[in-house]
This record gives sequence, structure tokens and C-alpha cells, in this order.
Amino acid sequence: MFLAPATVLTLTTVLVLFLQYTYWDLSVKRQEQAKVSQTFVALAEADLAAQRMQGLVAHISRRGQLDLTALETLTELHYHLSGAVRRILDLMILPESTRALLKQAVTDLDPHHGFDGERFLSALGLLRPQLVALAEQSQRRREQLRDVHVQNIDQLVARTALLTIIGIGTAIPLGTLLALFFARRLLRRIKTLSDSAGRIARGDLTPPPAPQRVQDELDDLAVSINQMTERLIRVVSTEKLLEGAEEERRRIAMDLHDQSLSDLSDILRALQNLRVREDCCEDVGKIEEDLQRAITNLRDVMDNLHPQTLEILGLGAALQSHFERHLDKDHLPEYHLYISPQVEGLGLSRLCQLSLYRIALEAVHNVIKHAKASRYEVSLDRRDDGVVLVVEDNGCGFRPPAPDASGGRGLNNIRERARAMGARVQWGASRFTSGTRFELTLPLNGAPRQERDKGMIEHGTG
Repeated sequence: MFLAPATVLTLTTVLVLFLQYTYWDLSVKRQEQAKVSQTFVALAEADLAAQRMQGLVAHISRRGQLDLTALETLTELHYHLSGAVRRILDLMILPESTRALLKQAVTDLDPHHGFDGERFLSALGLLRPQLVALAEQSQRRREQLRDVHVQNIDQLVARTALLTIIGIGTAIPLGTLLALFFARRLLRRIKTLSDSAGRIARGDLTPPPAPQRVQDELDDLAVSINQMTERLIRVVSTEKLLEGAEEERRRIAMDLHDQSLSDLSDILRALQNLRVREDCCEDVGKIEEDLQRAITNLRDVMDNLHPQTLEILGLGAALQSHFERHLDKDHLPEYHLYISPQVEGLGLSRLCQLSLYRIALEAVHNVIKHAKASRYEVSLDRRDDGVVLVVEDNGCGFRPPAPDASGGRGLNNIRERARAMGARVQWGASRFTSGTRFELTLPLNGAPRQERDKGMIEHGTG
């Protein structure tokens, strides 16, 4: 895109440089013309002084007497002559013989060396023809430069107008063509990126081709879209895997409830009917206890596979029910559970609620199994624009592995479930004297995004 303005700027720069050179050449000729004019004035002044000196010397020679007034006039004329000759020698390039002649004439005409009429007249006879010749030469050069100056001005005006028309007439169409060419190329690249983003939004998670070498911002954007698509594929794949696993757990729990638990309940009722017979009452009682225990264990397995309370009563009730049934034991650490009423009214998706449920239980399981804590607290609350789950204990604490490290299976499960629903997790120091604080933050705009992604998975090609 920078080639079009660069081309126009280059052509304009060339035009300006050419015009600058033309003006410089004209300036040099003007200086030469001024120098010739100064030389002509100096020659005229020298010739005038020599002419007056020649007349004065002839008058003195006729009278045969040199008075003080004539001497002063002669000295003044010599002063003007010598000054004019010095300027002539400085301004003109003369042969060495001519320069020597002028210098010798000025020396011979100096009244301070004494007055000799024949010497003066001889020197003036040699000086004046030389001055006249130099004046004529200077006048011809002056007229020649004046004609050249007029011609240069005319040529400069015509040339400037022509070059300006050519430069502008060339730069504007060329710049326009280059701008259109690069604009169309840029629009094609932008359309390619836009089409790729549109396909991704419609559920086609095919990564757009990434450029082999990043040359500009669009290449950088293409690389970013490619990387984001690959990460989205991994996140969606993980989400689909977790969702499929939860759906499979739900199906198994329903099968156990509909078939196995129903059969065991029928057997239990049949055994209860046998209790009226006294000869098998004791055996029936033992079998009934074992069967009741098997039903309870089976219900626990079903609840672990897929908590029915979660679908019926919601996330808060499911957590409270699990804590009361399984964690409120004398041999287990003391706990405090707080579920904010605001969380229930957020309308989180089933997958988000199930993920929060699983993560909370996994975090509590880690506390019970590894923390050696006597107390822990669990809170699920709304904070700013997100939902925050906190599990905090007073145990021995631990140093969580880096995000890219493998870690234990429990920590990996927490991270994968959190990543699948767009949440952030972190571990830090507890507010107790010792222990660990686990915190999960789910942005409220993360739940709708998951719902959109889910719709893309169900209806799209991904």
C-alpha cells in the first residue's frame, strides 16, 4: 500500500530537484552577469580616470609648470585609477602579460614617484587602448549574458510548465492505478479473513491457512485467527468429550434407576412379604438388610454418575444435598457451605452447572485426601460480572503445578472442565494461618458463549 504514495512522492521529488537545479544554474548565470557588470563599471571608471589624467598631463606639459592644485588633482585621479585597476584584476581572468601591463602602468602613473610628462604620456598611451579593448570585450560578454538570461527565463517558464504537467499527469494516474491494485489485493485478503471468520462463527472449525512468513498486520491477523481456531477446536473437542461423558453417565444412571433399582425394589418387597413366615424370618431379615444396603450403595453410584438433584432442584441444592449426605461425618473435617441466592437466578446452562458441581466436589475431595485440614469453607457467589467458586482450607498447603505441567488427574480434571466453560482457576495461600485457597472465576458472558458453541456443535459441521 505504501508503493503508490511512494511512487508519487518520488516523481514529485525528481521534478522538484530538476527545478531546483534549473534555478541554481540560472542563479549562477545571474552572478556571472553581475560580475561582468561590475567589471564593465570598473573599466569605464579606469578609462575615465586615464583620459582625464592624459588631458591634465598634456596641459601641464604645454605650460611647463606643475602647480600644487594640478598635483593634487593628478594624485586623486591616480587613486581612482589604481582602485579601478585592482577591481579589474580581481574580477577578470586576464593573461599574465596584460596583468603585468596594467600593474606597470599604474606604477608609472604614480605622482609620488615624481612627475615626468613623457613617462606619463607613454604609460597612458599603453594603458588606454588596453582599457578600451577590455571594455569592448566586457560589453560583448554583458550583452551575451543578458540575451542568455532572457532566453533562460523563457525556457525556465516553459520547461517548468511542461514538467509540471508531465509530472502531475504521470504521478496521479500511476498513483491511482497502484492504489487500486493494492487496494483490491488488500480487499481480497480481508475478504479471505472475513470468510474464514464467518465459517468459524457458523461452526465450520476448519483453520484458515496461515502465511509462512509474517510481512504485515494482515498476515499477523491471519496467524492469530489460525491459532485461535486451533485452540477453539481443542476447547470444543474437550467440551464435547466432557458433555458426551456426562451424557453417558446420565444414561447409565437412568438405566440403573429404571431397571436395576426397580428389580432390587421388587425383590425387597418380595422378601418383606416372606417375613410373615416365622420359619424364615431371621434369614429374610439378614437378606433384607443386605439388599437395603445394596440399594443404598446403588443410589450413591447413580448420584455420583449423574446427580438427579442437580436437574430437579438446581446447583445449590445439589451441592448442599451432597455435603449433608456424604461429608457431614464425624471423621471428616468440619466445613462451612455458602451458596448465594443470586447464583440460582443466573440461568446457567446445564453443562456449566454440572461442571461447577464436579469441580467443587473434586476440590473438596483434594482437601479431604491431601490437605490434612481440620476445617474448610466452600462458597459459590456472584462477584462483579462473574460467578466465583472458592474452596479454602487450613491444611498443610501445596504448590500447584504450572499450567503447562501434567499435574495429578484431579487437577487436570479441574483445569479441563474450567477451560471447557471459559473459566479461570488459580491456587494461592489461604486466609487461614496455613492452607490453600482454590478460586474459580466464570465470566457471566462465558455461559452464553458456551451455549452458542453448543448450538454450533449440534447444528454446524464441527
